[in-house]
Amino acid sequence: MGIVKISEPMHENLRIAASALSRSINAQAEHWMRIGMLAELHPDLPHGELCQMLVRAELAGGLDLAKVAGAPEARVQ
Repeated sequence: MGIVKISEPMHENLRIAASALSRSINAQAEHWMRIGMLAELHPDLPHGELCQMLVRAELAGGLDLAKVAGAPEARVQ
């Protein structure tokens, strides 16, 4: 785990959203990062479908960037 520096206005936005959605500030930030990552990888999908992808990924054991991006499986050498 590392430290990510963000602006004060973004931290305030995170605090408000986290409180409204009953999440910790870190959990809210991670949610927004996951949605943003998926939106960049799949710009054609609406927000609801991106959220469904997150739910399916969680049921399958967690978000795997290689699978979500459609990348071939990494090979161990």
